[in-house]
Formats: sequence, C-alpha cells, structure tokens
Amino acid sequence: MDLSQNVTAVQEKISAAAWAAGRDPSEITLCAATKVQTDETIRAAIAAGIRVCGENRVQELTAHLAADAYAGAAVHFIGHLQTNKVKQVVGQADLIHSVDSPRLLQAIDLQADKLGIVQDILLEVNIAGEVNKGGIAPAELPALAELAADCSHVRLRGLMAIPPIAALPGDNKKYFSKMRNLYVDIMSKMSDNQSVMDCLSMGMSADFEDAIAEGATLVRVGTALFGPRPPMGTPR
Repeated sequence: MDLSQNVTAVQEKISAAAWAAGRDPSEITLCAATKVQTDETIRAAIAAGIRVCGENRVQELTAHLAADAYAGAAVHFIGHLQTNKVKQVVGQADLIHSVDSPRLLQAIDLQADKLGIVQDILLEVNIAGEVNKGGIAPAELPALAELAADCSHVRLRGLMAIPPIAALPGDNKKYFSKMRNLYVDIMSKMSDNQSVMDCLSMGMSADFEDAIAEGATLVRVGTALFGPRPPMGTPR
C-alpha cells in the first residue's frame, strides 16, 4: 500500500466528481476513516495531506489522542456513541456525526455545559430504514433538530447518513438524494441556526462520488485510503 498515492488518488476523484456536478472541490471535505489503524499509519496519512480523521470507536479515539497521533488534523467521531461514553468524546472530537436520539443529544449538551464548551454535532438519519442500523427516522428529524437548536451547549452543523452497502455503482444515489432534500428542508426551518449548518456527511469508499453528485459536503473514506481493514485484534 502506498498511502500517499492513495490519498492523492482519492482527492483527485473527489475533485473530478465535484467538477462533474458543477461544484467547487473546495466544498467537499475528505474525512479519513481511521478505524483499526495504527498511530503510525494515522501520522503518515496526515503527512500525506489528510486534514480530518474520523474514529468509529471510543477506545481507539482515546488511545490515539493519548499518543498525539492526530497532530495536524481535526478529529471527528463517526461511529455509534453510547451515552455512557459521552464524557470521553465531548470536547475531544471536533465534530460528532452520530447523534440519533434526544437522550444522547441531552447527554452531550450536559457534558459540554460541564466543560464550558459548545460541541459541534450532526444528526444521523437512518435514511433506508434499516433495522440494525443507528440513526433517527426521517419523520422524527424535525423534532430532534428543534431540540438541538434549544440546547445551549450544542451547535447543530448538519446531517449524516450511512446508506446500505451498494451492490452496484449508483445504487445509493436515491438515498443520497433523499438526504440532500432533508438537509435543505431542515435548513429552511432552522432560521436561528442556518448560518452554521454547513455539513452533509454521506458517502464512503464505494460510493463517495455518487454522494458528491447528490450534494455531500463531507465524505468518510477508509478502504480506498488504507486498503482492506484487518480483523479487530490482528497484529499490525
């Protein structure tokens, strides 16, 4: 694996997808999904041009933070977050992507209040209605967005989704399009918060170009950068 070449290749694909959609590539942020990567690999990715790292697991986030592996990059939390682990993430992650319930939202707001900060968040939407996947139902999104707007120590930055694994190129375009429509609709209803709602996080290694075509402002890419992930616990 030549990580530097992979970073360049993904950045070039992002640029090409943006131009094809009539968009400026500077509108799209590449978030490197660093799940199960070592401190050394994360540092190499940052040296190769990665400016945002996304972690799925709290344990890995705290370990990499302790090793200062993210130096030079912003850190996002992109995985499922349990309320009992909120204290380990709030104030550590620049952006939490996966807020999907009033209980989690309020726990984040309370911890941010204790720290005297405002925590940036995204609301995760279960856009395909998958039973075993996190995220709020689209119909419940307006109420959760209003609740977020009422939290004094939370700043709602936008929405996030993880559509089903696409069997063929283009399979997820319909879900990305629905997310874009939800994003526009929520922005129109959030007049007090509109100026900071700038993030639509969707698209991964297999479908980020389709996500960009449908309006993504942030794509979360792991395999295309780092290669297939080894099983958890495998020596690296």
